Amino acid sequence: MIYSVRGKITVKELNLAVIECAGVGYACRTTYTTISKIGKIGSECLLYTYLYIREDMAELFGFSTQQELNCFKMLISVSGVGPKAALAILSDVTPEKFAMLVASGDSKLFTKTKGIGAKTAQRIVLELKDKIAKDSGLKTDFADIPSVASVQESTSLSEALEALMVLGYTQGEVMPILAKTDQTLSTQDLIKEVLKAMSKK
Repeated sequence: MIYSVRGKITVKELNLAVIECAGVGYACRTTYTTISKIGKIGSECLLYTYLYIREDMAELFGFSTQQELNCFKMLISVSGVGPKAALAILSDVTPEKFAMLVASGDSKLFTKTKGIGAKTAQRIVLELKDKIAKDSGLKTDFADIPSVASVQESTSLSEALEALMVLGYTQGEVMPILAKTDQTLSTQDLIKEVLKAMSKK
């Protein structure tokens, strides 16, 4: 599996970036979000990648952050959502916004993406929210941290934790930071505070 590619940008289009590494050009399908973040043609770039293989195709997808890559992998795990639809969704919403929509159970905004109907949007929220809760054991280990023992009753804390786990952070990484954060903040502000603290580590 190709974990990442670093090299010179030789092609930059709406949903494609070609990164030349040691004389080999890697064509990475990507989102508008990543395209807007990477530099100009000729500059160096690092993309986190995912190699998608099927019987009739093999494509490389690249993202400017691990959080966006993680959201992409979660989206294509949903039945009925392929790479093209996943890229479209992540072109319309940032990874942070995506995580918050899943955590809060808000599927309506996903339908604004071309090709995503109401049923698909609902499936994304249901499958991913359930997956996060099941895989992380949410609402079972909070008592280990007394200062956030009330997180079960706090919608904003619970949603912030789930959203951050959608982005790929672990419960162990997030909970100590949430414990020191103003718990009266909104879900979005809690997420911002945790991400800010994580970036300083």
